[in-house]
Amino acid sequence: QVHLVESGGGSVQAGGSLRLSCAASGYAVSTYCIAWFRQAPGKERESVAVISRGGDYTSYADPVKGRFTISRDNAKNTLYLQMNSLKSEDTAMYYCAARELACTLIAGNYGYWGQGTQVTVSS
Repeated sequence: QVHLVESGGGSVQAGGSLRLSCAASGYAVSTYCIAWFRQAPGKERESVAVISRGGDYTSYADPVKGRFTISRDNAKNTLYLQMNSLKSEDTAMYYCAARELACTLIAGNYGYWGQGTQVTVSS
């Protein structure tokens, strides 16, 4: 099974940028549809973005459209989430998740999860 490790989180001021990484091991990441989710304290986990195995299909949740970009480098077994124009409401723990079947933005469909990386945006 695939093992996922997120990195790249941190503290940034509103309007700034961060790039999150999701490193996969144990199995070729090209086998999986990968999605990013986030969860803020006291809130439910919500979808952020998803990318297909070959990277030709992406989908974004409305709150991040036009600001975030999901990408992947299968040769490096790594996924990325470029986050620009960050807002305080983007503050959350960010998780990457993998799925062998069709890509969705539904957290319950994903069986493999990383431990998360914290993003804090101050206004």
